[in-house]
Amino acid sequence: MLNGAEPLATVIRSGFPESLHLGHLAVLGGASRGNPAATFLPRSSLKPVQAAAMLRAGLDLDGELLALAAASHSGLPFHQEGARRILAGAGLGPDDLDNTPDAPPADPCAEATRLAQNCSGKHAAMLATCVAAGWDTAGYRDPGHPLQKAIRRHVETLTGDDVTHTAVDGCGAPLFSCTVGGLARAFAALATADPDSPEGRVAAAVRAHPEWVGGPGRPITRFLQAVPGLVAKDGAEGVFAAALPDGRAFALTVLDGSARPVPAVVAHVLAQWGAETGDVGHVPVLGHGDEVGLVRAI
Repeated sequence: MLNGAEPLATVIRSGFPESLHLGHLAVLGGASRGNPAATFLPRSSLKPVQAAAMLRAGLDLDGELLALAAASHSGLPFHQEGARRILAGAGLGPDDLDNTPDAPPADPCAEATRLAQNCSGKHAAMLATCVAAGWDTAGYRDPGHPLQKAIRRHVETLTGDDVTHTAVDGCGAPLFSCTVGGLARAFAALATADPDSPEGRVAAAVRAHPEWVGGPGRPITRFLQAVPGLVAKDGAEGVFAAALPDGRAFALTVLDGSARPVPAVVAHVLAQWGAETGDVGHVPVLGHGDEVGLVRAI
């Protein structure tokens, strides 16, 4: 990860460059920074690719519920009810989920449950896929389960990379590695896919239902709302990927894992492509509660 990393953003406080965020930015159809061939863990940015793999395995979802399958949601009541609906459609319930219980991101003091955890839509869709494909729902998180083998194959297909590392994501599901450039290629494939294909259906769901992908006020939701045709997904540890309908795409990872510089870098890349993002990319630096600087993309 250190090999070839370059500055992506700097933090300016009262006119002084206080700190620097390094990383890798792979841009299809533009200038990359760092090393696009760096292998990394794409975290939740991989969810739209996983959702497309599940559709190919027999999952039957569209609209907001498909967006939820590709989401890192805020745990609001409509998110949790959406996960219940996915499960109920497969004859299952919340007790069948095997993700990590957590408080809803929108209310961290609330009770920790499996439905409230931000990946419950993905896990509900994984279980529904198992039912649709005739696979045992037990052990669906195991990398050797037919579901995860199918997802891994599709990750390799869309990224063009071999999976060299399989990790355990925060929610407990397998997490497959790829390169930064490979993640950009996968999003280009989603954004340019035939509307009737699994990839095209995921892209349509993400575009049409931004608040189901994240939540009100979240940067990922605001970017999707601001840029027509954008397909995008954020991930933990400073990961983000996005693509436009014409195939221009990018993916980034911040070396220190911070999410702080991500909106500024994303807005900068999209601005280079002529996309208007409003103030989503404005990340203020505060002093005594007042804005005294900002995070600036390099």
